[in-house]
Amino acid sequence: MSARTYPLRAEWAKFATLRSLWAAPLLAVVLGAGITAAVQAAYGHSDDSLRDDPMEGLYYGLNFGQVAVACLGVLLIGQEYASGTLSTSLAAVPDRLRFYRAKLLLGTALGLAVGLATVGGQLAATAATVGLDLTAPGTARALAAGVLYHPLLLVLCLALTTVLRNQTAALGLLTPAVFLGTTALAAVPGLREAAQFLPDRAGQYALRLADTPGVHYGHTTGLLLMTAWTAAAALGGLRSLRRKDA
Repeated sequence: MSARTYPLRAEWAKFATLRSLWAAPLLAVVLGAGITAAVQAAYGHSDDSLRDDPMEGLYYGLNFGQVAVACLGVLLIGQEYASGTLSTSLAAVPDRLRFYRAKLLLGTALGLAVGLATVGGQLAATAATVGLDLTAPGTARALAAGVLYHPLLLVLCLALTTVLRNQTAALGLLTPAVFLGTTALAAVPGLREAAQFLPDRAGQYALRLADTPGVHYGHTTGLLLMTAWTAAAALGGLRSLRRKDA
C-alpha cells in the first residue's frame, strides 16, 4: 500500500466499518429526497410559496436532510475525540497534515455523493409531481449549488469539530444551528443583516432562482461566501490539530 494513499484508505476503513457513520449519508438522502417528494405531492400544486420559486419546493427536504449531513461531518472526527482513539490514529499517521487532509478528502467525497443522490432524488420527485422547467434562467446554477452545498456543509462541520475537539459540544452546537439557529436569527430584525452572511444562509441563497429583497449579494456570491467560511474553518481545524495534543 502506498504511503500516500494509506491515510485515505484508513479513513475509508473507519467509515465503512462504523454503522453510525455510513448510516448518516443514507439518512441524509432519504430525508432530503423523501420529504421533498412528500411535500411536492401533497402541496406542490396548491402552495404558492412552493411555486413562486420552483427551487423552494425542490429543496424543501434539504431543511431536514442537512442535519444528517452536519452530523456526519461531526462524527467523522468527533468519534475519535470521544473514544480517545485519535492518539492511535495519529500514531499510525504521525504527519497531522496528511491525517487531516485524508479526513477532508473523505468528507468532500461523501458530501458530493450525498449531494448528487439527494438532488437527483429531489429533481426526480419534483418532475414527477409538479414538473420543473430545466431551461428557466438560473436552474443549472441552482442545481449545481445544491450538489455543492452538501460537501461544503459536511467539511465545515468536520473542521469546526476539530476546532472544538469535542463531539458532544459539536453536536450540541452545530446541528441545532443548522436546523433552527440561523433561521431564527434571520427572523430577528436586529440580527437579520448579519445572519444573511452566515455560511448555511449564504449557501442556501445560491439554491434559489428569485432574488430576495434585503440580501446584499447575488446567488453565486452566496455559494462563494459559504466556500470561504468552509476554507477558514478547515484552516482553523488544521491549526488546532497541529498545536494541541491528542
